[in-house]
Amino acid sequence: MKPVRYAYGISSALLIGGAAISLATGHPAGAQVAQNDESQIRRVVPQAGAPASFADLTAQLQPAVVNISTRQRIRVSANPFAGTPFADLFGQRGGQPQTREAQSLGSGFLISADGYVVTNNHVITADGQGQVEEITVTLTDGTEYPAKLVGRDTASDLAVLKIERAKAFPFVKFGDSRQSRVGDWVIAIGQPFGLGGTVTAGIISAVYRNTGSGGAYDRYIQTDASINRGNSGGPLFDMQGEVIGINNAIFSPSGGSVGIGFAIPAETAAPIVQKLMKGEAIERGYLGVRIQPVTEDLAASLGLESNHGEFIQAVEPGEPAEKAGLQAGDIVVAVDGKDVTPDQTLSYLVANIAPGTRVPLSVIRKGKRLTINVVVGNRPSEEELADRTFDPDAQPGDDSSPPSQNGVLEDALGVQVIDLTPQIAGQLGVGRDIKGVVVVAVDPNGDAAAKAIQRGDIVMSVNYNAISSVAEFEAAVREAKSSNRSAVLLQVKKRGSPPIYLPIRLR
Repeated sequence: MKPVRYAYGISSALLIGGAAISLATGHPAGAQVAQNDESQIRRVVPQAGAPASFADLTAQLQPAVVNISTRQRIRVSANPFAGTPFADLFGQRGGQPQTREAQSLGSGFLISADGYVVTNNHVITADGQGQVEEITVTLTDGTEYPAKLVGRDTASDLAVLKIERAKAFPFVKFGDSRQSRVGDWVIAIGQPFGLGGTVTAGIISAVYRNTGSGGAYDRYIQTDASINRGNSGGPLFDMQGEVIGINNAIFSPSGGSVGIGFAIPAETAAPIVQKLMKGEAIERGYLGVRIQPVTEDLAASLGLESNHGEFIQAVEPGEPAEKAGLQAGDIVVAVDGKDVTPDQTLSYLVANIAPGTRVPLSVIRKGKRLTINVVVGNRPSEEELADRTFDPDAQPGDDSSPPSQNGVLEDALGVQVIDLTPQIAGQLGVGRDIKGVVVVAVDPNGDAAAKAIQRGDIVMSVNYNAISSVAEFEAAVREAKSSNRSAVLLQVKKRGSPPIYLPIRLR
């Protein structure tokens, strides 16, 4: 289930660019006609607007909407209190992670007669943590089919499945979500709470809604059609019977629908789906900056127009932004002539530029407008970006913590560490000349904790030998143990302090 986070902290309930294209062609069942073909829909919906009843439209479209269930294996902490204030009662080690079986349930829709199905990535990957072992697609008539995962894209939260059967399936086509307007009627079809096919109707409440969760695809169609858990991956139809969105998330303090649902626009989804079907890699533009919107207070402090542009908080070392000369404190107001606004964010604009393209950025620096040309890079995967992000104040079990498994160091010293990358060094506020490894977790019952080693500390040397990787740290500890030493001398740099030497007993 994909979260929608708001800066003011209200909880979220989870549901789990390019021109619009038709995905109904180019497949073996050439004689088949999409359930939402114009000739079919014209018979059941008056062209002036919504019908007196949605029954005929629903009957036409519902056969192409499916239920998706999965069986997965996921790794979980052996500590029953992981992620809570009571985690330390069992120690941070808490035994080795365990694998358990998990299931997920959601919706999807057929986009071709030969069995291609579109859904959300989070429907088939248990929040990105699961290893899928089995996927079952259930049609409206109750017929079940095994399906395989053809491709998935974490950043856009999209996935494509394939049913391997000879029969011709009912299917629907993507429409052009760019023509959608606030106030247009829409219907959502899906499987909320594991119930059978459920249809709800409403209007488009907003187009290109930015929820504040960040990222290149924080740009949704908002609707008041009732959407609940299990609707994830299901289609949002317009009155022409075309898929203009893929239901993705809801905003709700209660966990149920309160009339604020979000769907991925078809103009975003269709090109990505087409690439996933072909097995092509999804490439996105990347600058390598940390940004925030130009809020009213920020605009007032700089004498700028609010809700226009984005403020660069930091520039990642070695990335395209740094190479082009962008600096922390710059405000990017346009990309290749397109204004940066809440509806058209810097992340969205850059992500939709092909890597390697040279584009001009309009920048305000200390009150002066500049044009800086940048060669857009290739955006790393979401997993790679997560590994580059380090919060020194995160608690044990926090999802923002980078993964680390250092058996030798855990057993001998009671610590877990990761390599100190230039990005993490910047987040810790240390210069590029600092080399070492970063502590991400400490066993509270060990000598390292007793000597005040904590998360965010940088270990620079072991027994006077400088280290620059986890492997070198492990090798130094193994050597000390093979020499029958009972302790090692670590040089440790704490935040805001010069390095110090600490002797740590081996276990």
